[in-house]
Amino acid sequence: MLAAQKMTNARPSSRIPGFYKMSMEERLQVLQDEGVIDSADAELLRQTGIPVDIPNQMIENAIGVMALPLGLGLNFDVNGREYIVPMAVEEPSVIAAVSHVAKIVRGCGGFDAEYSGSKMVGQIQVVGCDDFEAAQIAVLEAKPELVARANEFEPGMVERGGGAYDVTVRLLDNGQFRKMLVVHLHVDTCDAMGANMINTMAEGIAHRIEELTGGTVFLRILSNLSDERVARATCRIPFDKLGWRGFTGQEVAEGIELASQFAQVDPYRATTHNKGIMNGISSVCIATGNDWRAIEAGAHAFAAQKWGQYGPLATWRVEDGCLVGEIEVPVAVGTVGGPIKLHPTVQLAHKILDISGAAELAEVMAAVGLAQNMAALKALATEGIQRGHMSLHARAVAATAGATDAELDFVVERLNACGEVKVERAAEILAELRS
Repeated sequence: MLAAQKMTNARPSSRIPGFYKMSMEERLQVLQDEGVIDSADAELLRQTGIPVDIPNQMIENAIGVMALPLGLGLNFDVNGREYIVPMAVEEPSVIAAVSHVAKIVRGCGGFDAEYSGSKMVGQIQVVGCDDFEAAQIAVLEAKPELVARANEFEPGMVERGGGAYDVTVRLLDNGQFRKMLVVHLHVDTCDAMGANMINTMAEGIAHRIEELTGGTVFLRILSNLSDERVARATCRIPFDKLGWRGFTGQEVAEGIELASQFAQVDPYRATTHNKGIMNGISSVCIATGNDWRAIEAGAHAFAAQKWGQYGPLATWRVEDGCLVGEIEVPVAVGTVGGPIKLHPTVQLAHKILDISGAAELAEVMAAVGLAQNMAALKALATEGIQRGHMSLHARAVAATAGATDAELDFVVERLNACGEVKVERAAEILAELRS
């Protein structure tokens, strides 16, 4: 087990049978009945936007809100705890797929997950040193001073047990570009994502580094390759839980293993493999007010660093009559600061998820990524990805063609039956229905 011990406590169950069949109003009522949200929360979710002053506080030149559908990934058991997972995403089948796999895994003991800690790096680039080796030694000898100086800029973080704790130096000289010294300031960001804090610290010690090295500082900014901030999750599923659509459990497991091996040896496949993983992770990231661009960049860089060429973030293998899945992904997220303080729907997402800090959020996101990956590979290794995806996509197509709530199910059924999920065909079906 990755987690030392699974915890148990009274939390709302993430198992809500028939949730996908309910109207939005029925879903809100169920969540209230289960104690996940209250009536004020439900009213917020009924609104189409957020208070008009919030966008202007968050970004410049604000004129409104570009909304994404907010749904719930259900059935999650991570380290023995129940999680209802908010996900903001526009793509059909993502939430249905992840909830399907989470239901399978919860019946096999759930996901085990762990987090390496909230440690990140700020980079300070130095050029023009007369003696780069001497400059490197000077910086390392001044490590205690540089750490102390950096922490002077973020005393609140130090009080919370975080802040700068180490300095390392790299000498970059491949003969192609100007020789440079890169100082790494290592920072523990606790429950914050930490980008602004790290940038402030790096800029704050830049002048002292120039004095120590005799060089000129150019860039001073965090790195989004947060390879000291890694979330890991694993699950183990017996063959008898995997039978599906006429395929035996062993056939499904071996097909998923083969798909995983494909991603391990081929960057073209690994890219799409990881895109599916990030469908889940980025959706949770957006819903919880975190920087999904940073998460994406760090994940893909990590995927290349780990394998020596671009490779998969998650792998699957057959072992002793079971399918075993593992994911390892850098997850630089926070539960304080930024839009989390400003955006009421983001605050509500954190309330629904009910987590204690950044580490717990990262562990849940890793489990979501692993579940999303298995859902895609399961479909690909059996009936193909399009059947389920296009079936769900048909609802959006029917709505685009103008179908009302009363007409929607009929049009979707006809679209799926004919296999031509296009707006033009939906319009023809609507015309026939209305005539």
